Amino acid sequence: MRTNSDRLVMLSVMGEITHPAMRGYRISHDGQPLVLPGVGGITYNVRVGDPAVGWAADHVEPGVSIRNLAKDREDLPPPNHGLNFLACVGNEATVLTGDAKGAKGVVTGKHGGIEHVLVDFPPETLEKLQIGDKVGIKAFGTGLSLLDHPAVRVMNLDPRILPRMPVREEKGALVVGVTHVVPAALMGSGLGADTCYRGDYDIQLFDEKTVEEYGLSDLRLGDLVAILDTEHAYGRVYKTGAISIGIVVHSDCVVSGHGPGVTTLFTSSTGKALRYEIAPGANLAQFLGLRIMPD
Repeated sequence: MRTNSDRLVMLSVMGEITHPAMRGYRISHDGQPLVLPGVGGITYNVRVGDPAVGWAADHVEPGVSIRNLAKDREDLPPPNHGLNFLACVGNEATVLTGDAKGAKGVVTGKHGGIEHVLVDFPPETLEKLQIGDKVGIKAFGTGLSLLDHPAVRVMNLDPRILPRMPVREEKGALVVGVTHVVPAALMGSGLGADTCYRGDYDIQLFDEKTVEEYGLSDLRLGDLVAILDTEHAYGRVYKTGAISIGIVVHSDCVVSGHGPGVTTLFTSSTGKALRYEIAPGANLAQFLGLRIMPD
């Protein structure tokens, strides 16, 4: 597959492992006050490849959550903007400080609102990490284009993992393997954002009939999913016939309008240029060999 990867710039970006954030009670979509773990920190028992639904949690982020906490000049964007725009799924991450210094991991997604970049590390590394440890990322992929597929916009993706992904070319179209298909009607938080080069887009799972119809109860973190009738080229909009494909980056949620989050990787205004096929193994943990997938 021809890309412009030889023209992309690789930059160093950095974030610190954040402390878990708590807001007290979260009011669920059906009016129940709940106190649950949420975003941030080091999540020891939830990684890419694990279920994205069913946890006693809200917006839980797998692995390690990082954010750049530095403050720069008031006339410049915050450094955390650079981390979130430039880091791409598949980028190499390295622990820069602490007992796990030198350990390697991989970027698995971005979570909007809280503006975290999510990084997977092996369990033995997680045990050595501490909140406040710094993680460096070789940011590579922003500006990526597929030279033979001008109608497909690609974002948030390290081109070096493309050969390992369930992606192929067929009769002028790009065909991406996905685990699930999601109708636009289920999409919630993130709709209307002015860019998809950061953040995510939530799949609402509160309508049991639609969840059953599309088989969404077994979504996993790291799954590639196709979102129908949505275009993400310049933000997120509903558009008949368009398609966007992304990766599930955080767990389901109890709050109205929220659910498992999807960071966009591919989008096109036409299903002729970008197509999907069902591939049960289309999960980041599997095609990057990050772990043995649980049954």
